Amino acid sequence: MTHEPRHAGVQHWVKDLNHLYQSQPALHERDFSPDGFQWVDHSDADNSTLFFLRRGRHSNDLLLAAFNFTPVPRHGYRVGVPGGGYWKELLNSDFQFYGGSGQGNSGGVEAAPIRWHHQPYSLRLTLPPLSASFFLSQGGATSP
Repeated sequence: MTHEPRHAGVQHWVKDLNHLYQSQPALHERDFSPDGFQWVDHSDADNSTLFFLRRGRHSNDLLLAAFNFTPVPRHGYRVGVPGGGYWKELLNSDFQFYGGSGQGNSGGVEAAPIRWHHQPYSLRLTLPPLSASFFLSQGGATSP
């Protein structure tokens, strides 16, 4: 480990990102199946955001990846998801521990029954600046 704080933050991020990949079946079980990946939205060029879902073999293995490629935070950004219930924020590159500004979603968000992005539910997210965030569905209704 380095003694440079900025480098240490990146090292912690990479370590935690690797752990997330290994611990979440949705991120690796169906790597070679089209059923393991679904775009949610890749068309918001004005805000430079990107969202996709990863699915494991079991219906409860559902993970949302959210990206903001600008230095501008996006508060209350609505994104569609296939399931209701609570979506736990597993990892956020803007956590202060990684050297970020500390913006996020207080550990997770509840899905609302509001159709968005061709999905039956949606989340209102804080997308921190220049960030990657990952949310795990904690159950609730899902559509295939």
